[in-house]
Amino acid sequence: MSQLVQVKVPDIGDFDEVEVIELLVKVGDTIATEQSLITVESDKASMEIPSDTAGVVKSIAVNVGAKVKQGSVILEVEANDNVSTTETKAENPATPAVQEKVAEPVIATASAPEKASVAGGLVDVVVPDIGDFDEVDVIEVMVAVGDDIKEEQSLITVESDKASMEIPSSHAGKIVELKVKVGDKVKKGTLIAKVESTQASPVVSTANAAPTEPTPIESSSQTVVAPVQASKEPPRQSPTASYALSGAEYRNLPHASPSVRQFARELGVDLTQVKGTGRKDRITADDVRAFVKAALSVAPNNNVSAGSSTVGGGLSVLDWPKVDFTKFGPIQTKPLSRIKKISGANLHRNWVMIPHVTNNDEADITDLEAFRVQLNKEYEKAGVKFTMLAFLIKAVVQCLKKFPEFNASLDGDNLVLKEYYHIGFAADTPNGLVVPVIRDADKKSVSDIAKETAELAKLAREGKLSPAQMQGGCFSISSLGGIGGTHFTPIINAPEVAILGVSRSYQKPVWDGEAFVPRLTMPLSLSYDHRVIDGAAAARFNVYLSQLLSDFRRALV
Repeated sequence: MSQLVQVKVPDIGDFDEVEVIELLVKVGDTIATEQSLITVESDKASMEIPSDTAGVVKSIAVNVGAKVKQGSVILEVEANDNVSTTETKAENPATPAVQEKVAEPVIATASAPEKASVAGGLVDVVVPDIGDFDEVDVIEVMVAVGDDIKEEQSLITVESDKASMEIPSSHAGKIVELKVKVGDKVKKGTLIAKVESTQASPVVSTANAAPTEPTPIESSSQTVVAPVQASKEPPRQSPTASYALSGAEYRNLPHASPSVRQFARELGVDLTQVKGTGRKDRITADDVRAFVKAALSVAPNNNVSAGSSTVGGGLSVLDWPKVDFTKFGPIQTKPLSRIKKISGANLHRNWVMIPHVTNNDEADITDLEAFRVQLNKEYEKAGVKFTMLAFLIKAVVQCLKKFPEFNASLDGDNLVLKEYYHIGFAADTPNGLVVPVIRDADKKSVSDIAKETAELAKLAREGKLSPAQMQGGCFSISSLGGIGGTHFTPIINAPEVAILGVSRSYQKPVWDGEAFVPRLTMPLSLSYDHRVIDGAAAARFNVYLSQLLSDFRRALV
């Protein structure tokens, strides 16, 4: 005999209400015990709420966007009499409720040990109690050595099979040493970081603890547990929501629930390549299936031979050679940095999918260089250093105004012409190449651009650029002027349609009508998307840019 039972939200920790961001079942579905029903999200964690009974879903009491709390009815299930329900468990306190497994990843502050205040010093910040999980994966490290952090600032993001959560710091200070990295397995007590603190630091009180054998304590450090609790700072978006809204490629966490990410890993799907159809572009399991189906439906090339494979666009290439390099001598293996892995995949796609053509030209910058040196002398006390890049950005904006097809993006059969001028520039960092963006460069003076490029380049080297500072670019500049070279072919930064490469300037004899005179010459390499721009337009762009750099007064009109 069957009965109609209500499945309710269990204890979800120290949160009054959380938002429903995904429904994982529908009316008529047959569900099993522990099957996830909904995904909810707080400001620190996203988690899936499982069912405590098996049966057929008869009605759903919540929808996406609704606020729920402990005791809120999720749905009604037609279950057999022998299936334990939420009501029967609630009536029998001796029976542990399923809510424990869900609630424990977000620990309520009431369960935290008492703390006492001690003098600041070198503090060990460790993983707190994360509930009914032996180990969880570190999927994002949100700080770096040398960062000044605040109390309750998130340090890492961890993920189990049911929830992703941020672990905040229990102490303010400067990070001296990081002990975890992306991909590590951590558990309660794992050391996250050593923090140099100048404030009073909370330590666990042992007043009410069971007696234990005395342990020597180093006078220079204390172990501090980072409590997982509601932040005292203004509410902030969770890692998944911020990823979806930023549109950035540099954040680790896709906008998807833990089970969907696990499902994607099992299928070998890169979620950064999947377009979400859920609320706020959230990626669902159906989106992953559709992505796999689309990939498998690409017509195979009948000419593909054994030992070859296909890449983007159905191109057939030979498999990458497998070589045991140790047979030839000693080797070292070094993993690619996160930036190189991300940028490498994007560069590969851009090179394969965009028909590149490069137009090479030269600009006479003799007078401009003299003007730049003069400005640096005049503004030395003001702390402004004028680089050639600042003048290039200003000149490029004028070129984009004259040739608007270069300030565009290709969207299917449409060309999106932009009426703003955000210029990206490639910045070399110890971990790889990043592209900060100068926004509204047309509204800024050369000195403003010089200051902003210096600030962004410094943040790039320190690994502190935010996703917003690397978005929205219309056109990019890659300068090797401080290193060397004559000309090169820069790869277009999709969805842009062109990129300017600049090489090291050199003295060149130029005939002035009477004699050869030395002129400082700058090589220019303009790569463009031939689907949008033809060769004549690219040549005119480079010629006009050369004229502006030769007589910079034109760029100020």
